[in-house]
Amino acid sequence: MPEGDTVFQTARRLAEALTGKLLTRGEIRHPRLSTVDLKGRAVQGVRSVGKHLFVRFDRDLSLHNHLMMDGSWRLQSPHARLNHQVRVVLATELTMAVGVNLQQLRLIPTPEEHRLVDHLGPDLLDPDWSAEHAATADERLNRQPDREIGVALLDQTVMAGVGNVYKAEVCFLLVVSPLTPVSTVDTQRAVELSRELLLRNALRPDRSTTNDPRHDRRLWVYGRTRSGCLRCGARILVANQGEETRERVTYHCPNCQPGPRG
Repeated sequence: MPEGDTVFQTARRLAEALTGKLLTRGEIRHPRLSTVDLKGRAVQGVRSVGKHLFVRFDRDLSLHNHLMMDGSWRLQSPHARLNHQVRVVLATELTMAVGVNLQQLRLIPTPEEHRLVDHLGPDLLDPDWSAEHAATADERLNRQPDREIGVALLDQTVMAGVGNVYKAEVCFLLVVSPLTPVSTVDTQRAVELSRELLLRNALRPDRSTTNDPRHDRRLWVYGRTRSGCLRCGARILVANQGEETRERVTYHCPNCQPGPRG
């Protein structure tokens, strides 16, 4: 699933390409919205909130979408051929933005965008992030002290933007297993690290939590089942974490991250 930094980058690219431009073509290939024609509307801006994305048009209209597991936006020539996976087409004279495999699509009045994100915790990439945001995220992390820290970090109602990659990497930097109860974790540091890592990668094309740009050294533990822990070389443990449909694979180093192993 795309994480907060990916959605932030997507919003930025779309904004640079579309803001202030008139649409020469505007289609939404969704059963409920298939008759909508956005041609002639001006794009006012693009905004991300956690993993949610809003494209704003004139006359107070916004297109909301969530990239889910496989969704993405691409920029290409206005004359490019489209395949069956395209769900949204927003074209100007110079470029065409296509939304691929988008699962959640809604048209709503721009002033009502908040209704779709009010349930979220503080957005870790909010440009107006403050000590109050950090305190709110910390308080929400601590509401369920027996909860596993890995599960809590993925809860978007706690703070918005962390996905499975950052969950694993934040736990590594906290020096705890992702299966560790929240009550034994420095939650203030967890919030700080989560924002720090997402902010560091918000404008970087290749995500790195280690500050090393080399392909095989960008992450400490996530996905390193063949190469081992980047710090100590130990074999990475893999465990399923979460319940039912929310179950996700998690990675951790048994040497560098004390706590439950799963």
